Order: sequence, then structure tokens, then C-alpha cells
Amino acid sequence: MYQNILFPTDGSDGSEAALDHAVEHAGTYDATLHVLFVAKDDFGPSGMVEKEHEGVERSEMVGGEEIVRERADASKTGMTNKPPAKGGSVREHGLALVEDVADSVSGVPVETAVLSGDPYKRIREYAEDHDVDLVVMGTHGRTGVDRYLLGSVTEKVVRTADQPVLTVRMREA
Repeated sequence: MYQNILFPTDGSDGSEAALDHAVEHAGTYDATLHVLFVAKDDFGPSGMVEKEHEGVERSEMVGGEEIVRERADASKTGMTNKPPAKGGSVREHGLALVEDVADSVSGVPVETAVLSGDPYKRIREYAEDHDVDLVVMGTHGRTGVDRYLLGSVTEKVVRTADQPVLTVRMREA
């Protein structure tokens, strides 16, 4: 039924909640799991709005790479247990993230990719270009004004993708 399953991740708790579902589906259907990170160019290393990057000074472009100047406390972003190294680029952060996910998965073939651009558009493009049969995404469970102001990559993918999208809500702590 499924040959290619896409798991877009930003390293957040919401996307980590979806990983088990993506791996389970890939194992059940002998599918390849595609792990994708998309960095929104004008935001921080995770693609989240600056407000959510407490402890991160504004990044800058140096030689075509986005350089994060300083991170006082990576745990405040909630994005990943492995923050980018001081001075690391968004691409390096994404590469480390998808490799960490790939290393944690066993029993299914895994392909990784890191792209730059508008996350929901790049997720859709990747799904189309790689004959993805199912997209498995986490959701942060934001509601009301937060959801309206921040938008939701998952919601945009659900509304616009040609493939089925399985959404997994982050568990409450």
C-alpha cells in the first residue's frame, strides 16, 4: 500500500511524537522512510519564529550560510537535544537532525534530505518528487490566536498535499 513515507521534522516534541508512527507504518508496509528537514531562510535554525528562540541572538548570512551567533540555552527552543554548534549553519543543524533521526531508526530503509525555503511548500514538492504515498507529521496542538499568528506547517500540508497526511498530536506532559 505504501512504498515511500515522508517524515518531515523540525526536531520539536511534536514531530518526535510522530516518528514512532512513521517508523511503524514503514515497517508494516516495507516502505522507505524519508526524513526531511526544511529551514525557513529568514528564521532561526529551526524555522520557528524568533520569539520562540529565547537565548538565540539574531543570525546573519555569511558567505551564503546562515550563522547562529550565540545560544544561551538550547533547551528553551524545544527543538532538539542537539543544538547547532556555536557558529553552525542552519544546514548543519538540519543535517545533524535528520542523521540523528536516521540513526535512531532500525528495520526500515531511510533516506534523508535537508532543504531550504517555505516549509510547507518544500514538503509538498519533496512528496511529489519522491513519489511519497503518505506524509506523517507532528502537530504542536496550538489553538486560537497562537495558531492564527504562528500558522501551522502541518495544517497547510494537510490542506494542500495530494498525498494522505497522518497527523500526530504531541502528548501533554
